Amino acid sequence: MVAAATLSGLALGGDAMAAPGGAAAGPRRGKGAKEFRGMWLATVVNRDWPSEPGLPAERQRAELLDFLDAAVRRRLNAVVFQVRPTADALWPSPYEPWSQYLSGEQGRDPGWDPLGTAVEEAHRRGLELHAWFNPYRVANHTDPTRLIPEHPARVHPDWIVPYGGKLYYNPGLPEVRRFVQDAMLDAVRRYPVDAVHWDDYFYPYPVAGQDFDDDAAYERYGGGFPDRAAWRRDNTDQLVREMAERIPRTRRGVRFGISPFGVWRNAATDPLGSDTRAGVQTYDDLYADTRKWVKRDWIDYIVPQVYWNIGFAPADYAKLVPWWADVVRGTRVRLIIGEALYKAGDPAQPDPWQDVAELSRHLTLAGRYPQVRGHCFFSAKEVAGDPTGAMARVVADHYRTACPPLG
Repeated sequence: MVAAATLSGLALGGDAMAAPGGAAAGPRRGKGAKEFRGMWLATVVNRDWPSEPGLPAERQRAELLDFLDAAVRRRLNAVVFQVRPTADALWPSPYEPWSQYLSGEQGRDPGWDPLGTAVEEAHRRGLELHAWFNPYRVANHTDPTRLIPEHPARVHPDWIVPYGGKLYYNPGLPEVRRFVQDAMLDAVRRYPVDAVHWDDYFYPYPVAGQDFDDDAAYERYGGGFPDRAAWRRDNTDQLVREMAERIPRTRRGVRFGISPFGVWRNAATDPLGSDTRAGVQTYDDLYADTRKWVKRDWIDYIVPQVYWNIGFAPADYAKLVPWWADVVRGTRVRLIIGEALYKAGDPAQPDPWQDVAELSRHLTLAGRYPQVRGHCFFSAKEVAGDPTGAMARVVADHYRTACPPLG
């Protein structure tokens, strides 16, 4: 999610246009009890939590509860908690090691159960807890010997692919797809989470001059496809479809949501695509046919990361929201818009983002589309600390009263 947010701006190219004068912000209409108000709580590289690895269990727990309390103060109703950032776990998993972001050492028991605590304490506060998993990322480096000896990636070295300075599980191997599903579903089996949540990382974002080396898997399994891209998309489709089937068999009532990069395809590439000129297209570059998953009702909700300002020519928020609203129309899939809170009011961002009201204008605009069922903010550190006041503006303009969970 963090890297994607950075890449989003760089890959699009061009200069940001000035944001047009939007309608005055006001309370949301037509949402009521069905509005999703969420925040992502990122643990990869200790982005949000814990503030640093190796803190005592009591301090980690206190920091986690502070974030849940912040969500309540901001009148949110859901926390999307990253519990499997790099083929590891924030619960006592029999499949993968304890995360290094807790203790500072992969595999070391932190002395408590973060996911179990998060679920219990979120529900105590009337918040939903969505368990956020990254399916294929193994490590933010390419050296398998830095993983503990019993790590599945070392036990099965044929499962991994180094690419772009990181290690990934190979999505083209059926045994990998089954394993990552089993690892994630262990958390669903153990805890009454409200949803399983994936972000935008399937096949990795493209890195110039590098190839993702899945030649052997393609030679073995790709014979029935017209090209490698079609085979890779089918691999991702299988992961999504199989997980959609297995989640309700594991625990009834658990939803399945995915938060992709905000552009499926540009209209210049595909007439069904959005009026954008993005340098990354999920269909072509991440081999993730996000539109198909919605149209076939494989998922319960989708949270496109529409991390651009109103008027940004290569990918205009004002054009992407109605495009996504049209995609979900006629399906049972709920549309939630992913919002770049971290950009709002930041003087390093293009001019429209320097206005703390930009984010509030987003919610005003999205409120015109009944298909939009809420928003999710990246990320918890900015929700809680609110260094620019952008979140306070959103709450004052749109979240004047508490809102129950989406349900």
